[in-house]
Amino acid sequence: MANLNTSAQDRTFDAIVIGSGISGGWAAKEFTEKGLKTLVLERGRDVKHLKDYPTTNKYPWEFQHRGQIPEAIRQEAPVVSRCYAFKEDAMHFFVKDKEHPYEQDKPFDWIRGYQVGGKSLLWARQTQRWSNYDFEGPARDGFAVDWPIRYADIAPWYSYVEKFVGISGNKDGIDILPDGEFLPPMELTAVEQYFKGFVADNYKDRHVIYGRCAHLSEPQPIHTQQGRVQCQKRNLCQRGCPFGGYFSSNSSTLPWAEKTGNLTLRPHSVVHSIIYDDKKGKATGVRVVDAQSKEMIEYYARIIFVNAAAINSNLILLNSTSSRFPNGLGNDSGVLGKYFAFHNYRATIYADYDGFPDVTTEGRRPTSAYIPRFRNVKKQETDFLRGYAAGFDTGRRSWRSNDGFGTSLKDQLFNEETGNWYVGSHMMGETIPKESSQLTLDQSKKDEWGMPVLHINIGYDDNDEKMIKDFHEQMEEMYTKAGFKNIRTGDSKQAPGLDIHEMGGARMGHDPKTSVLNKWNQLHAVNNVFVTDGACMTSTSTQNPSLTYMALTARAVDYAVGQMKKGEI
Repeated sequence: MANLNTSAQDRTFDAIVIGSGISGGWAAKEFTEKGLKTLVLERGRDVKHLKDYPTTNKYPWEFQHRGQIPEAIRQEAPVVSRCYAFKEDAMHFFVKDKEHPYEQDKPFDWIRGYQVGGKSLLWARQTQRWSNYDFEGPARDGFAVDWPIRYADIAPWYSYVEKFVGISGNKDGIDILPDGEFLPPMELTAVEQYFKGFVADNYKDRHVIYGRCAHLSEPQPIHTQQGRVQCQKRNLCQRGCPFGGYFSSNSSTLPWAEKTGNLTLRPHSVVHSIIYDDKKGKATGVRVVDAQSKEMIEYYARIIFVNAAAINSNLILLNSTSSRFPNGLGNDSGVLGKYFAFHNYRATIYADYDGFPDVTTEGRRPTSAYIPRFRNVKKQETDFLRGYAAGFDTGRRSWRSNDGFGTSLKDQLFNEETGNWYVGSHMMGETIPKESSQLTLDQSKKDEWGMPVLHINIGYDDNDEKMIKDFHEQMEEMYTKAGFKNIRTGDSKQAPGLDIHEMGGARMGHDPKTSVLNKWNQLHAVNNVFVTDGACMTSTSTQNPSLTYMALTARAVDYAVGQMKKGEI
């Protein structure tokens, strides 16, 4: 990768991509493949595939605390330590809370990973497509604004992305969850297969399927060309995968972009704002604060893609002020930073099952079963808007006696006892974007890089509470009918943000008066700036969103380059 010099000519590129995570990596791949000299700016440190995964092959006893987080570190990291992946083997991929402050009106857990690759090193790798029911939802149900695209607009881009990423899944033939370009699925357990059949026999509109995931179950030539090999099912993904068995920017899109010779990657680059030229009527570049020297540097390009992750993308746009845009770049509508939303993960339900006593599981699997949304899909049938999907996982308890010593202890340790099966499910509920759910900047407070501190005002509402109640009721009914016993419902009461599915603030829409972006993820008011990460989302649906970000990004780059060649940008 090129070294950056200080002359303006050496700081000028065809395209600048802000952020190197899942969507930023895709923007880099697409631009460089199309021949554009591309600068990728990452605020965190560099992380090289293979080289910078320090814990990836460690055994449990090689960790000082056997994988646990000492209380002193937990107190220093009160937000990120609540994340399921924040353990001794991966805590180096998370920010330090005290170094990156933000303000909250209500509890909000902002989970961040500032390094090359971003949270693509840490994501849960679930990849479900959206359907027309999702894109049509706001217009049908009367919330937010109408999406300016439909499934047909993005379907070919889903396929394009899936083939490169590598998605393990089944062709399920469900209209609420369209099929994709799949590698062979991994197996469901016996109890998952039983519940799948039971639901199919007893509910015409409900389904249990294999959870589609970005793991190479059977690599194709496009994956071996990336240097990736088959998923080893280690379930150590958050450490960084040396096999490239799951998709990340580090193992896939960024190395692919680098091979073109058109990529310049600059880590330690905190993007301050986007430069807007009033006379030219367009953005001309990006101001960057060097994270180490604190020096302000400017970089220039014809096209700018904002992929800093939803919250930081909003922050950058809000901080990009000028005489033309005093309230943030492209913010003629006044909705920038508003209508922010997330996924509701609070509700869980567990039970036991005494069937299949002669069957158990062996090995590991990086996914689970999945229950697509079934509430309010084709008509309104509840007292709340929209619905929820659910993960569904099963296993069998086992134990070994450690009584005695010597030969008797050894014999007992080899004699595993098995108990009943357990089943568990968690809800992933769609939340409603509201004007009051807002991100703003506190200009009176600055962080160590001179950036205004972000202020977050978002919380649960009555719709979320009703959805949790319905999830518990519907799942308990299904569990009971299926013969599951000792049913236990739970509500974690966790703060928004811990789902790590932040969306909105710079939403897409038809009308510049009520949205920030058009159908191509292009600012209505600044046609050479695009936003294709979670900030662009008009609504949240119930599916994990990363696959949609990747597809939107590839689609937007294709359009942007086409417009540039026509002289429109």
